[in-house]
Amino acid sequence: MVKNIAVTTGRRKTAVARVFLRAGKGNITVNGKKLEKYFPSSIHPIIIRQPLEVTDTIDKYDFLITVKGGGVSGQAGACRHAISRALVEHDESNRAALRANGFLTRDCRMVERKKYGQRGARRKFQFSKR
Repeated sequence: MVKNIAVTTGRRKTAVARVFLRAGKGNITVNGKKLEKYFPSSIHPIIIRQPLEVTDTIDKYDFLITVKGGGVSGQAGACRHAISRALVEHDESNRAALRANGFLTRDCRMVERKKYGQRGARRKFQFSKR
């Protein structure tokens, strides 16, 4: 039985990620797949590993991540947020470094809703004078 050191939640746009922090060798599993398999783009694994590089804990812990909702970038941001929270929950001395890099702040930018009588959130229908 593997013991979870910390369990946290991270959010970005409409994506929600749950992270289970465990002692290990640096393996990151997302929805049952390896990190590079789940995020085939080269930039998203780098985004997810940023908190580990800042706190110098790349090969100390294993992360089991379940993420749902949103798109690929939103899910990567949610994973980064949750990993940062897990590192702080486990070791409070990580807070200063993660806060300075902005990894503990929840990015609140969301897609603006479409309004009635308009083509989109802000775009209006074309005006015709005659």
